[in-house]
Amino acid sequence: MREQGKIFAGFAVFVLGIAIWYGIWSKDPTGTTALFMAFGLGAFIAFYLLFTAKRVDTGAGDNPKAEVSDDAGVQGFFSPHSWMPLSLGIGGALMFSGVIFGWWLMYFSAPILLIGIFGWVFEYYRGENQTQ
Repeated sequence: MREQGKIFAGFAVFVLGIAIWYGIWSKDPTGTTALFMAFGLGAFIAFYLLFTAKRVDTGAGDNPKAEVSDDAGVQGFFSPHSWMPLSLGIGGALMFSGVIFGWWLMYFSAPILLIGIFGWVFEYYRGENQTQ
């Protein structure tokens, strides 16, 4: 994690320099604000990774002599058969379309989005997959 934190810190410093240069050169408040926000995003991620790296074991990514196979293993549990991301995608697309075409579309998209959120969160609390 330490190496990833250093990469994001370098990205944040680079974007900060570009933001300052762009703000002075172009006098464009929109682009300058976007670049400063990108700096903030990179700085937040760098801080999190560097802060967390002190509290967890050193991974294979931090060892310069590590092989690719050293990082092999279980990376987490991912649901192979969930339909809830489809519901979230459709609900989110309709929700953002409501901003464009009319706020009335939000009334139809909010239940689809909520079904997707609650279904995804509570997917393994009921049914045949209850104990997973």
